Amino acid sequence: MKAKKVTKKLGQTGPVRLQKLLSMAGVASRRASEKMIEEGVVRVDGKIVREMGTKVDPEKGAVTVRGKPVRAMGRKLYFLFYKPLGCLTTAKDDKERPTVFHFLKGIKEKVFPVGRLDFNTEGLLLITNDGELAQALSHPSYKLEKTYQAKVRGVPKEETLKKLEGGIVLDGGEKTAPLKAFLLRTTGKNAWVEFRLREGKNRQIRRMCERVGHPVSKLKRTGIAFLKCTGLRPGDYRHLSEREISKLRSFLKFKEGGGKLKRKG
Repeated sequence: MKAKKVTKKLGQTGPVRLQKLLSMAGVASRRASEKMIEEGVVRVDGKIVREMGTKVDPEKGAVTVRGKPVRAMGRKLYFLFYKPLGCLTTAKDDKERPTVFHFLKGIKEKVFPVGRLDFNTEGLLLITNDGELAQALSHPSYKLEKTYQAKVRGVPKEETLKKLEGGIVLDGGEKTAPLKAFLLRTTGKNAWVEFRLREGKNRQIRRMCERVGHPVSKLKRTGIAFLKCTGLRPGDYRHLSEREISKLRSFLKFKEGGGKLKRKG
């Protein structure tokens, strides 16, 4: 099957870096696109391209990923999805465990999640085909606040919460950045604690709570910046409103039309 050329619908004229073109076309985030190039699964005009930074003219280059043509992206899509427990934030799994895409079959266009949630963590994920915005949202320099609620064993004392807020050294020697921690309610010998943080180390909240003697038995992400899980049940998703999309772009100082991302600060 002959690959179709990627046209100006991408909002880009003239040569552009291959990883950016893939990201703009909604194939994957910029980082994931770079990995695809390194793996040798991306071809331009039939030839494998492994060199990072290779430029391609969207009007002339026929680009494929694993043999499938990269098509010009039409409209950009944005969804807020409530990930249930017991599913992966990936497209496929060797062990045939369920993934988030099992719940997104109603979306016909190619989309991908922004960031990840652990198999045993539920809560909000952004789903989109906007690679540029996804890259910005995932980049640590933007320090996008995320809200989590954790059910922990025991009831943390005020000094324990203050310790967590100030940042602690995890089991691997990493130190966490300052955050906010609130005791929401107690349920017998357990408690619910809300965390608001702007970084995302691997299994961070679970590791933090384990470190101070209050292991997590349940964890859910209830907020991404100003977006909340109100009205969504596990497995549900909804379109972001134009106002929400605009607010996200404004928050990230994202310049429309394929422009450069302006980092805060």
